[in-house]
Amino acid sequence: MRARLSVALHAVSVRRGKKWALKDISLDLRGGGHWALVGANGSGKTQLLKLIAATVWPTPTGREKLIYGLGRRAVFADEAKQRIAYLGSELQDKYARYGWNPSVRDLLATGLHRTDLLLAPITAAEHRKISATLSACGLGALADRQFASLSYGQKRIALLARALCRTPDWLLLDEFYNGLDRHYRARIDRMLAAARAKGCSWIAAAHRALDVPRGTRRVIELEAGQLRAVRPLRPPELARLRRDADEHRRAHRPSSIGHRPSSIARRPVSESPAKRVPLIRLRQVDLYVDYHRVLRDVDWELHGGEHWAVFGANGTGKTSFLKLLYGDLSPAVGGSIERAGHPRGTPIADWKRRIGYVSPELQTDYAVNVSVRDLVASGRYASIGLCDAPTAADVRAADRWLRFFKLVSFADRPPSELSYGQVRRALIARALAAGPRILLLDEPLTGLDPKQRAAIKGLLRRLMEKSLTIIVAVHHPEDLPEGMTHALRLTRGHAFAEDCHFAN
Repeated sequence: MRARLSVALHAVSVRRGKKWALKDISLDLRGGGHWALVGANGSGKTQLLKLIAATVWPTPTGREKLIYGLGRRAVFADEAKQRIAYLGSELQDKYARYGWNPSVRDLLATGLHRTDLLLAPITAAEHRKISATLSACGLGALADRQFASLSYGQKRIALLARALCRTPDWLLLDEFYNGLDRHYRARIDRMLAAARAKGCSWIAAAHRALDVPRGTRRVIELEAGQLRAVRPLRPPELARLRRDADEHRRAHRPSSIGHRPSSIARRPVSESPAKRVPLIRLRQVDLYVDYHRVLRDVDWELHGGEHWAVFGANGTGKTSFLKLLYGDLSPAVGGSIERAGHPRGTPIADWKRRIGYVSPELQTDYAVNVSVRDLVASGRYASIGLCDAPTAADVRAADRWLRFFKLVSFADRPPSELSYGQVRRALIARALAAGPRILLLDEPLTGLDPKQRAAIKGLLRRLMEKSLTIIVAVHHPEDLPEGMTHALRLTRGHAFAEDCHFAN
């Protein structure tokens, strides 16, 4: 039987700038174990996974030991790295950042070759292994598709297949279920079950019980960079995660109001119906992304005082719908979008400066060398970074939201030194820095711990009470703030209006 990699850490610490991301961590991780890694944002989960993956090295203290072993034989880190697969959001982001766009088949080949790009031809033996993995992971029909053309969920499945193609001893899953609907979660659970049957171990960082893979048996808990507990994963632990994440709230699926609502009856908020001018109006909109139609013949209006939840499975067009409203995408010929106060011909940048926008893609774009303060201040200009030095007003606005989100200590650090959840909080601060009239939020609570999710939901509720209009695309109804008034479900390219009583 093949020997499996073990990892032992003793008094290991990692320093980032002036802060200890991890402090005096001691763990004994034997092959065949399956662990959940929990802790608040900034507790050090990602740094611990990268440390185990040998992509981050311990800060020298004179006491630290990081030992990899195969049976009774100690191995060097470079050999251990070949047996470990780290999967986090930044891996998926890297393909977008650098414009890498291999076919799914070539993507799996890079996993076998342990390279970012395919640098050598695929041999006959490799081709057979890749084809078998594609079939086992349900990706056979996508083998020749370009990676960039896949949906968010399909990309996650493809990256996991890439890792499994090389039969790793350890999978390190950093919030890997984020942004996935229940069908994709179930597919990943099946893939992990097959890997577990072959002896693969894993550590899965998670904030929700839903994000803990089936078959996980133990839990590692971090707090402020230190090891708080190592214990069996028992039902009460999962119940606590569900309670903290408010996962008991479930969306009731109301009946649709029509196949294609050309107009949706609404109560006037303060004006008579005849005088109400919509903030945004879509008429017969078809929307294409990379020559693929994602929305078809959509008629929709947004009025002041309305707050919309947008639902749909992965690949149904939720992100594209928000990008259309923001101005990053345009309707196909024959359809139209009207924006109040911005007649046809007005620069779209003028509109964007009035709109707050948060999305996973924006988080990818911010892998740039700017400070967190400048990141937040850039929301006043709807830009990626700042072209000029921030004004005094920019700094005041940025610092106000940095204080609110408890990010002041990170103000002068680059986003790359923050956890995924901390960057997400910074992006929400960026969206609010300009005092927007409309807030577009694409899975805004992804990567946030329960305490932060509750704080953001409370903030959104207060902003809604102060006349800010919000549109939120989510998979989890528990991520919606109280006060949502309408819901839009996207399916097979069509948009259906639904009741939204489950959000209140």
